[in-house]
Amino acid sequence: MALKPEPTAPLHSVRHALRVLEAVAARPGGMTEAEMARESGLSAHELARLLPMLRHEGYLERLPDGAYTVGDSLVLTGSGPARELALRNRLRQSLSVLRDSVGAAVYLSRYIDGEISITEYADGPRTPKVNEWVDFRSAAHASAIGKCLLTQLDHDDRRDHLARHKAARLTSRTITNEKALFRQLDARPATVPVLDLQEYAVGTVCAAVPMTAGRAVGCLALSLPLTHAHRLYRAADTLNRHAAPLLLSLAL
Repeated sequence: MALKPEPTAPLHSVRHALRVLEAVAARPGGMTEAEMARESGLSAHELARLLPMLRHEGYLERLPDGAYTVGDSLVLTGSGPARELALRNRLRQSLSVLRDSVGAAVYLSRYIDGEISITEYADGPRTPKVNEWVDFRSAAHASAIGKCLLTQLDHDDRRDHLARHKAARLTSRTITNEKALFRQLDARPATVPVLDLQEYAVGTVCAAVPMTAGRAVGCLALSLPLTHAHRLYRAADTLNRHAAPLLLSLAL
């Protein structure tokens, strides 16, 4: 009679990891290492080898009292409100990292049901967000966010938006002529960020790049005070390079 082959070391580790994760997932309030060993049947030595990896990959999170609970990576494999919360937390973390990389406040925006919506942003004491002195929904013609979203709409949808939100002059640089605005939008290469050089607000410059997935129209943007305008092009280039990875993480 043939002998049943022994599991390989990697398979042992996977099985052990699954036993640990199942045990921790069944205890929403957290589980100590002693409880984990008892529930999973693993020795302290085996746990000591597994826990660093599970924490590094985000499957487990260590609480302040030393107990363990499930991490975002494990939650993301599920569904429902817990997954949505984990996705939102991961998105905010990604935006915070991007904010620090570009040295500017960053924004995620979408065009939903005919209106501009800032869905998430990350700012800080040294990277303040722009003062929304005019509702962004009424300033698509003047803001980098708005113009970036308008470039992703067809001609009729653009005209519909401007029919509902008249192009008011917000600063001396604001383009209010519809034909001139559309020519500017159509002439912009797809790979070049849209800029706002004090068109929305005096003292502020902005940049935005499209983030389109399927029929969803969105963009990633940043804002800087005019005193940091010399950094705008480099920051916009960094923003452009981070758009695709961020969109991929959202899709996943």
